[in-house]
Amino acid sequence: MTDFSWLGPPIDARHLFAPERRALLTLLRDLEPADWAREAVPGWTVKDVAAHLLGDDYGRLAHDRDGEPGHRDAPEPGERFEAFIHRANQQWVDAADRLSTRSLVETLEMTGRQIADLWQRSDPHGSSRPVTWAGADPAPLWLDCARDYTEYWTHRQQIRLAVGLADERPPEPLLDTFMRALPHTLRDVAADEGAQVRMHVDGLGAWTATATAAGWSLAPPPSAAPAAVVRLDPGTAWRLCVRMVHPDVAVARARMEGDARLGAAACRILSIIR
Repeated sequence: MTDFSWLGPPIDARHLFAPERRALLTLLRDLEPADWAREAVPGWTVKDVAAHLLGDDYGRLAHDRDGEPGHRDAPEPGERFEAFIHRANQQWVDAADRLSTRSLVETLEMTGRQIADLWQRSDPHGSSRPVTWAGADPAPLWLDCARDYTEYWTHRQQIRLAVGLADERPPEPLLDTFMRALPHTLRDVAADEGAQVRMHVDGLGAWTATATAAGWSLAPPPSAAPAAVVRLDPGTAWRLCVRMVHPDVAVARARMEGDARLGAAACRILSIIR
């Protein structure tokens, strides 16, 4: 059995999919016609992001429920994995442009029920596809599940921001998932064995990575005197993890304690494929 202890304790996000989809559908149904054309992320409108989420649904159902990932569900020879993901996502969004916004919302309602059911029935102790930003290949299924939840939550916030709504306070499971990228973030950072870096997000928790002989790990208990502490507000923390805030901006906003080199390295955390 693969040892996933370095990723920290499991997260159970299975129950979060149904309420997250209800929130998305409520948001989309309240949009004005002009809102669908607003830019939500560079190059994509609100409608594009919603279509992307539908593509995520169908891809997950095809691969995990039906065992039919499709013959194009792999990089072309010589293609970087990140480039493949972006190309496949764009192809889907381009094709989905033919859908009306009403059809898009109705279909997201249908697939959302199926996604929630799929995850609710899953075994979090199994293994799953890689979560590359955490350096887990294969990944424990609980991490893949939690990663999936962060995808839906993040894109819903991007839609909210695009139409002039305030983003929501990130829930603790979201930041807990994002911070599982910390050991991979620090993988090339030299430190004495036993040195610890702690990421503290105001009001949501703290995550401590420890330098071990096998690499950085979230498994050892936190000490009273970490080598570096990075304190971030919740809005900066989640935006940093999805690169809506640049690491240099995060460093400027953070309240740093201890080793500035280690603190700045932790602020390079990235919890998406980019």
